[in-house]
Amino acid sequence: MPPVISITDPGDPRIAPYRDVKERDLVGRDGHFIAEGEVVLRVLLTRARHQAVSLLLAEKRVEALAPLFAGLPESVPVYSANQAVLDRIVGFPLHRGILALGRRAPDPDAGALLAGLGPRAVVLVLCGIGNHDNLGGIFRNAAAFGADAVILDSDCCDPLYRKAIRVSVGATLTVPYTRLAPGTDIPRLITDQGFEAIALSPAGALPLARLRRPDRAAVLLGSEGPGLPAELLARTHTVSIPMANGFDSLNVATTSGIVLHHLAFVG
Repeated sequence: MPPVISITDPGDPRIAPYRDVKERDLVGRDGHFIAEGEVVLRVLLTRARHQAVSLLLAEKRVEALAPLFAGLPESVPVYSANQAVLDRIVGFPLHRGILALGRRAPDPDAGALLAGLGPRAVVLVLCGIGNHDNLGGIFRNAAAFGADAVILDSDCCDPLYRKAIRVSVGATLTVPYTRLAPGTDIPRLITDQGFEAIALSPAGALPLARLRRPDRAAVLLGSEGPGLPAELLARTHTVSIPMANGFDSLNVATTSGIVLHHLAFVG
């Protein structure tokens, strides 16, 4: 078990990555990320494909969390501070009192990721999802309903942004994902790996209830408002979720949950 290192000075260079968390989150962390909260910390230390670099805990949380970090090597330091010092370090009141610095695993090649999935698989392909709450919710649904991977286009926001991790309840740390280069031909990528592209749209040709699950399904979801680009819709099987009284708008994270549930248990 690594020793717990007491921090009394907010300017201590050893905890520099935790300083002014919100501002640092906005500009990026050079291959690292911040995880927040007990549930997310547990995922990071036990099931994540990314590595923990260090922990920063409120003094009042150390004893209860000791069994969780007891197995960490001494190369992963555990820092603690009283609440006042902790709040000064991070730049806002950190009520949960639990932060961790993680190192990102390299993104796999999209073709190799898809090729390595089994003969019966479901992946999500996200296009232009720019809201971290929505992205975190989509990953949470992906984990809940057994999606095998998530593919993000170049316009999606970061799954390892602190808020996205928190909203996903740690699912962005465990669900395999990768990001596509700008200009990637998404329908071709999908079909080359034997997946059937299913694009969700209010104007989709087939109601979701009539969709029969293909063995390898790739579900395409677009941003709220614009939705998926017309050129993608023209090259995919389009599916709609009928709604009451002509209402035609669902939150994209909600949509992902409905579709994944259908593919997992109904279709």
